[in-house]
Order: sequence, then C-alpha cells, then structure tokens
Amino acid sequence: MGRDLLASRELAWRLMVRNITAQYRQSFLGIAWAFLPPIVMAAGFTIASDANVINVGATDLPYPAYVMFSTALWQTFVEAINGPVQAVTVAKPMLARVNFPREAIVVAKVGEVFFNFGIKLLLIVALFLWFQITVSWTVILAFVALIHLVMLGTFFGLLLAPLGALYQDVSKGITLITGFWLFLTPVVFPVPRQGTFGILVNLNPVTPLLVTTRELATTGVVSEPYGFWVASLFAFMGLLLAWIAFRVSMPFVIERISS
Repeated sequence: MGRDLLASRELAWRLMVRNITAQYRQSFLGIAWAFLPPIVMAAGFTIASDANVINVGATDLPYPAYVMFSTALWQTFVEAINGPVQAVTVAKPMLARVNFPREAIVVAKVGEVFFNFGIKLLLIVALFLWFQITVSWTVILAFVALIHLVMLGTFFGLLLAPLGALYQDVSKGITLITGFWLFLTPVVFPVPRQGTFGILVNLNPVTPLLVTTRELATTGVVSEPYGFWVASLFAFMGLLLAWIAFRVSMPFVIERISS
C-alpha cells in the first residue's frame, strides 16, 4: 500500500492539475463558485436571524462571519466525501484499460479539496479583516484540525467509492444525506448542550473537528479537546480500513465495469 501510494505521486499531480484547469476553464463564474455558497447562506441566515425568524443564540464571531467561515469548512468536508466517488466514476474507462496505482485518482481529488479550500481562504481572510477579528498563534494549528476534517470526509468517500462506480444512486444518496447532515452540524448555530438535538449534534463526528478548526483559527480556545481527539482517531482508523477495503474491492469493480 505504501509503495503504491508513493508510486502514484506523479500521476496524482498531473490528474489534479488537469482537473483543476478543466474545472475553472469550463465554468463561466470560475472561482466565484468557491465564494458564492458561503455568502448566500450567510446572507439568508443573517436576514432570518435579524427578523427573529430563527434564534441561534450567541456566537463567538459576528454572525455573518460565523456562518461564512463554518460553511467554507462544511463545503470542504462535503467535497472530501464526494471526491473519491467522483474520481472512480470519471476514471472508469481508464481503470478498465490501464493498470496503474488506484490511489492516484483519490490523491488527486484530495489535492483538489485543499486547492479549493485555498481559494476559500481568500474569503476567510477578507472576513477577518472586514469584521476586525483578531487571531492568535493557534491559527497555525487550525490547518492540522482541517486535515483531520478532510481525513474524515475522505474516509466516508473512499468507503463509498467502489459502490459509486457501479451505481449512480450513491452520488444522489450523498447529496441527500449531506443535506440532512448539515442541520446536525453547528454551521449556522452554536453547539447545543441540552435536549435530544444537542445529543445528536454532539455525537456527530464532524462537530468536534469543524468546531475545533474554527476555534483554533479565531478564539484559540478549544472547547472540546477530548471530542476532537476521539473524532480524529475515528477518522484515521476509518480511513485506513476504508483504504484496505478500496484496494480489495476495486479489482472486482473493474471486472464488473469491464464486462
């Protein structure tokens, strides 16, 4: 597994560059799509909050900045889930004809996820300047927490990738599930501490990773360090097991799509 991962570096880099170039060349708005979802969501929920349609409670940041920053992190997580599924689906003709390390297509997608977050980072920096949000030295550690968040998304995506190559229902199911999952993640509201909803939000493995990334980038105070490390261990072990399952299942998937 380690040898194949190292051998896939050059191909992964070429695939990543090709995919990023095609992604923005074939889009009229280009990189604006990295900014629009967080801005639109922040605008909608800010208007609803000001009109007392919803009551989200107190947040550590000005509410528009809170929603935009959290949405950017959530987008990155969802892209990490979709990446392996999309990679295997698009690469089916190549997988059926060419023998190469399968990890290359997944690594290329993970690289795209970080590249897209780099673009979103421009929006986050602009937010911090506009709202005059001070940051501490822990902002450097926020990138470590972000890597753990991407690992968790890649774990789920890699687990679903073989099925995604065979059935289109997987991609549609991911869209449906992540839409519901969003409302169990503290993206537009602070972490609730009471009630059944609070229990569900706190059991959500995305919650401690997303919240810790946000806290390290802003306040510098981690509210749930224990939950963060439990979720990180879950992400790491899950990713390793999903990688093994991916390698075991792909020969059968390739045989199925080739016949």
